[in-house]
Amino acid sequence: MSPASRGRKNGKKPSAKEPAPARRTSRPALSAVPDIGDQSPRPPDDSELDPRALTADMLEIGGVLRENDDPLMAEVAGATFAVLDDLTDGSIGVAFLQEIVPRLEAAATEGALAVLLAVGSVASGPVGVAADTAAGRLAAAGVSRPRWADELTAPLVAGDFQRRYDDEGDTVLLSCTVERAGRPHAFLVIVDPSACGEAADLLVLPAEDLPKVLEEITAAARRDKVGLRTETLDAEEFRWQVENALSARAVHDDELSFEDDEEAAPFLRFGEEVEIPFHEEEDGEDGPPYEALVLVLRSRLATLPTPRKPPAPHADDDEDEGIDALGDLADLVRMLDERGVNPAELAAGMLANLTGRPGLPPTLPKKPKRAKGQRAPVYQVKVGLRDAKPPIWRRLEVPADTSLARLHTILQTAFGWDDSHLHVFETPYGRFGRPDADLGQRAEAAVSLEQVLPDVKAKISYTYDFGDDWEHQIVLEKILDPDPSVRYPRCTGGRRAAPPDDCGGIWGYEALLETLGNPSHPEHEERLEWLGLDNPADLDPARFDAEEVTAALSRLLR
Repeated sequence: MSPASRGRKNGKKPSAKEPAPARRTSRPALSAVPDIGDQSPRPPDDSELDPRALTADMLEIGGVLRENDDPLMAEVAGATFAVLDDLTDGSIGVAFLQEIVPRLEAAATEGALAVLLAVGSVASGPVGVAADTAAGRLAAAGVSRPRWADELTAPLVAGDFQRRYDDEGDTVLLSCTVERAGRPHAFLVIVDPSACGEAADLLVLPAEDLPKVLEEITAAARRDKVGLRTETLDAEEFRWQVENALSARAVHDDELSFEDDEEAAPFLRFGEEVEIPFHEEEDGEDGPPYEALVLVLRSRLATLPTPRKPPAPHADDDEDEGIDALGDLADLVRMLDERGVNPAELAAGMLANLTGRPGLPPTLPKKPKRAKGQRAPVYQVKVGLRDAKPPIWRRLEVPADTSLARLHTILQTAFGWDDSHLHVFETPYGRFGRPDADLGQRAEAAVSLEQVLPDVKAKISYTYDFGDDWEHQIVLEKILDPDPSVRYPRCTGGRRAAPPDDCGGIWGYEALLETLGNPSHPEHEERLEWLGLDNPADLDPARFDAEEVTAALSRLLR
């Protein structure tokens, strides 16, 4: 889908003060930090670069950086310079190598050293090497380094990876926190699912401000009668989702640069009086460009595990801007899904009727109709953890009309999982979980247990954590009449404790127990510390208490 068909014909993305086109939710005006508005280097108005003027600008920036304590500001300033070099086809970089570095080094001030360190922290290739080398010579000559110089090389530790989304698929927010040398900051990526899942905006914030920002966004969505759900992601999944959003945005911005329309990408033509792509802050001053913040964010993503699954494919550009075929198709698919109809199954059924060949999985049965006040029957299900020896299982009683989304929460509680990873229900009628076209998953919230387990002895599977692959088999043992004196769900039987999260799957769990049982094992103490245990006996694999599980399940009803 092209940027023009998404309402970006003028070459500008939605600002922080106005929602993206055709979006149901709005968000409050937000400012990216740190604010380096007036200090950001500017391309000249003339077609010829003036190295003296640019050097003066950079020395001014250096003076600001020298007085600042936070290395993040230096990174953003250096990234802004790198972005401007890209936008001028490397002309700034050439001038930097041939004239600006010598001028900065000749100035021999603390501001000159600060700006060279900032550029060297993010710039790649000859520009980065030249900046680092010149900075090293100034430091060796006795010029004082800024307070943040050592912190700039300290390791980055990222965490608190979260995804917020609404059931309609209109809003996605990806956030994380990063700590370096005791200084925490946060990133918030605002994704536009209607525009191929591109990053519509990117904010860098003090970590302590992130909860307030998210609260404001949630409140704004609530006013629009939209509820946002929160999902905790592992580091690998977070990186995969953010990189897909950044890549989609890069494709769209690249398309804008080749538009024939004179208004499509004005900031790419220097030497004219044009607007460059800096965020406009609420106070009227300009902040760091989106592209600069991307460079800083990517340095954080590089510290996370490399995704094992391939990048999400990007939709081809639709040639006819008057018809948004993909958007119309998405609306149709969403409408069918809301009515419990799998579009793929519908198409397969039509194909089977025409060709006589078998199609895809059968259509999901409709939910049973009940009289007002009539309670659904109770399903007695046995849930066993596949490949566990000795067996690990739970016997649960849950109302038949329990949604798969609710069942996911029940299973997490019954097995003591942390709900910190993705999951999926595999049924004869398709895969259900968090809606994800790439994984072939449909929304689980609208599907009930009785739809996918219509008969006694019917089976489905539930997989939690696509890395450790905790696969559970769910078998319908009995269909019971509801007991008015019983609070459902409840646990009536089971065996053995479930493995701890993130221990490497069933084989990793076996290795963990072996390590804990051997005090002389080189990883014995390390694994105890990882589990937060003082004594290996505190992790009893044989322990199981149905009443404890029921008590935990009862808290879900509060």
